[in-house]
Amino acid sequence: MTTLLARTGRSEARASRLTDLILEPGDPDFDDLALPWNRAHRHSPAFVGVPISAADVVELVRFARARDLSVGVQATGHGVTRPVTGGLLILTHRLDSIQIDPDASVARLGAGVQWGPVLEAAQQHGLAPLLGSSPNVGAVGYTLGGGLGWLTRLHGLASDSVVSFEVVTVDGRLIRVSAEENSELFWGLRGGGAGSLVVVTSMEIRLFGVTAVYGGNLLYPAEMAREVLARWRDWVRTVPDELTSSVLVKKFPDLGHIPAPLRGRAFVMVRGCFAGDPESGSRLLAHWRSWRSPEIDDWKPMPFTEVATIASDPVNPSAGRMSGGWLRQLSDRAIDVLVRRTLETEDSLLGSAEVRHIGGAVSSRDASSSAYGNRDSELILTMGGSAPTPETKAALLATLDSVLADLSDERTGGVFLNFLDGENRRSQSAAGVSSAQRMMRLKAAFDPANVMSHGLEFAS
Repeated sequence: MTTLLARTGRSEARASRLTDLILEPGDPDFDDLALPWNRAHRHSPAFVGVPISAADVVELVRFARARDLSVGVQATGHGVTRPVTGGLLILTHRLDSIQIDPDASVARLGAGVQWGPVLEAAQQHGLAPLLGSSPNVGAVGYTLGGGLGWLTRLHGLASDSVVSFEVVTVDGRLIRVSAEENSELFWGLRGGGAGSLVVVTSMEIRLFGVTAVYGGNLLYPAEMAREVLARWRDWVRTVPDELTSSVLVKKFPDLGHIPAPLRGRAFVMVRGCFAGDPESGSRLLAHWRSWRSPEIDDWKPMPFTEVATIASDPVNPSAGRMSGGWLRQLSDRAIDVLVRRTLETEDSLLGSAEVRHIGGAVSSRDASSSAYGNRDSELILTMGGSAPTPETKAALLATLDSVLADLSDERTGGVFLNFLDGENRRSQSAAGVSSAQRMMRLKAAFDPANVMSHGLEFAS
């Protein structure tokens, strides 16, 4: 934990309690603290604020308003929307409290908490949050964008599990937001995206009684990609809500930290999590095992504390870009496009293309219950790759746009905020037209001057 020491002879920012909260360019740790996890983005703020309490956030927001500064918020920086340039970047990583109420099956989480510690604390009581595939992602930002994880089809979105938020408005008020208090804002924060309306300082979420699952990956040779994608498409039409799964084509880099059987190779993979008894999960996988033997099969019973091993998302910061959208169908033509552009194009920068099966508890919930849109869509495409230089970043973005254009007939036009980054984020395609208009009214009510201009773009 970084200690921010008081300094004298600096700017007016150092005249009060803010002395211990704010850094400026040239201060120790300023550049490192401002780095997002996704190194494809760079912030260049005028100030960095590091609060340790909700009251500190109030002071920081008031500081920004008094100086006509924009405000951006970052917990981990996995999902940067628009980098902060010349404004105040509030880093929430020290708001890291976790309180579990096992009797009520509720957790209260500080804004900077990552999912890993939340899962560890909840599992001590036989409970689980609706976290995503990575334990290193910030819980609040993930939830504000909707939150799709391995329990989604059974228990719904992470945003559907929210009981309340504590937030700081752009005029410096600390308020509670729930179904009973500030209910319209409660609607908008659940799935409407992070960093556009208010600064969230904590949230309360429901927990669920999950302690063990049956999950893993089947890896087939890349030349079987078309067959496997088509078989998965037909399979998921028959599976129960306890199973959340995906199919992906993936190229593993030829790097030393990659396990030897995968290094420098490409595969088509069927991955997922069955939140039921292992025998039932094994019977579901017989659909694959009795068809063709995969090269690698690591589906097995596991404690839910090990659920991150299913996706094995990167832990260390890296530079990458991603995009995607909801699909009407995974047609044979769409399968051909994904396989050809990812695996068979010699100079392709795409590292992976994944289609996830949603539906279940997400589709069964009232579409007007929150700002999250596209509940009736069941297949979500995500594509991405490495972008370590400005040149590769530009080329990768062009490739992503080109593939999406190739899939225009299969796409619904909707997007999912947590699977996009940068300038791709738009309110209307994420929420739907009517919900986007409702979000614009919220923006006008809570941030008419667009102080929080680094989050979701509100479009008519």
